[in-house]
Amino acid sequence: MRRSVLPALRAVSRPVPTFRSRPTIQHVRRCKKSTLVSPADLQFGQPLHETHPHLIKPGDLTPGISALEYHHRRAALTRKLPHNSVAILAASDIKYRSGAVFYEFHQEPNFFYLTGFTEPEAVAVIEKGSSDVEYTFHLFVRPKDEKAELWDGARSGMQAAQDAFNADEAWNINDVSSKLPNLIREARSVFTDIGGHGAKRGAFSRFIAGSDPKLDGLAKLLQSANVKPLQPMMNELRVDKSEAELACMRKAGHISGAVIAEAMRGSYQTEKQLWADLAYGFRTQGLDGEAYVPVVAGGRNALSIHYVRNDDVLRDGEVVLVDAGGEYGGYITDITRTWPVNGRFTAPQRDMYEMILKAQRSCVSLCREDADTTLDKLHRVAEDSLRNGLKDLGFETAGHYIGLDVHDAPGHPRTNRLLENQCITIEPGIYVPDDDRWPARFRGLGIRIEDSVRIGSEKVEVLTATAVKDVHEIEALRS
Repeated sequence: MRRSVLPALRAVSRPVPTFRSRPTIQHVRRCKKSTLVSPADLQFGQPLHETHPHLIKPGDLTPGISALEYHHRRAALTRKLPHNSVAILAASDIKYRSGAVFYEFHQEPNFFYLTGFTEPEAVAVIEKGSSDVEYTFHLFVRPKDEKAELWDGARSGMQAAQDAFNADEAWNINDVSSKLPNLIREARSVFTDIGGHGAKRGAFSRFIAGSDPKLDGLAKLLQSANVKPLQPMMNELRVDKSEAELACMRKAGHISGAVIAEAMRGSYQTEKQLWADLAYGFRTQGLDGEAYVPVVAGGRNALSIHYVRNDDVLRDGEVVLVDAGGEYGGYITDITRTWPVNGRFTAPQRDMYEMILKAQRSCVSLCREDADTTLDKLHRVAEDSLRNGLKDLGFETAGHYIGLDVHDAPGHPRTNRLLENQCITIEPGIYVPDDDRWPARFRGLGIRIEDSVRIGSEKVEVLTATAVKDVHEIEALRS
């Protein structure tokens, strides 16, 4: 069965499908004697409304995102694909710390964006034929397995791949080696990032794998195919956020900011204590957990931009830089705040902080479609503002210490005009080495201020505004 990429049109060769966020019929559980069971009695490999109504609303497939929206995403990708082509995406693998002890599973973002499926060992294929308005969604998943599920928890299985995740064709992942070659051979073009296609490998990875590793599996199949990277198309899809996505990001930003603001009230002796309270706050206030390993950097530790050891003591008279955020339904927020360990800024800390805050606000104010700006333009605004500010503070140069970043669509051009409902981060920072090239009162000081921002048409929306950042607001939290 093919899905229409234009679901509003009724004059197509097949009726527009009804999209389900969950099973809508009774299922037959295979045992010695087949019996009908209610969907609510079934077990799936991830929360669905029937099993977790406190997490998933009716009509949604994942928190805040409906099954229909996942269809619209696949349809949007299909419109970008040429005729007679396929896009192939693989789920993430389980990563093991040691032996049978595994890390928390995190789904491959592009795979998740198109499927909403959060289990490992899965492959999605979006097949476009000669029609402009139809596609076929193939999903290879792990089969139901009572013995395996006793150890590792429930699996959704192939029936749920169709009933809950709206796959047109659901296959056993163990059959991927026999089913996938036919799809590849029949396609004029194959779009994928599996096996390094469309991805860069570091020198160490190339060394370990060798310059000409043995080709096997999918890599061998793709040798004779016309393979193109999928990531550029995915960037174009993901950079513009839907209202449902924005709602998830607003929730993540609002709660994360409030948790960080609450942490500013506390008096902590170590980075680890502060980290523990942030992680606890994200989960208990309604988020899924931490969006990434946070930076909790006291004093000179803040000079390492990605310091994540978080195992030092926090010292009176120094500042602590916290780069942290929570996640909701796969959507993250990114916040950095810097505040004094004892609750009061020293004069040099205040001078540096307020200069950086001024630069950050200058950039944030331009996060509107009618400002006709780009990431590169914002970077130059930050650079000029920080350079001038540092000169006023007695620095001779500043270029090495400026940072501005954006997340979510790796490789997306920084020269593209920023449009409404795109989301970026604004995060200027200054990191002053402890040497005699720089004014003594600022040596060893690292300060960064970061917010997640939605580009508005004429007005900026700061998604993380609940994390206070004015000096008087920060100091008032301890008074």
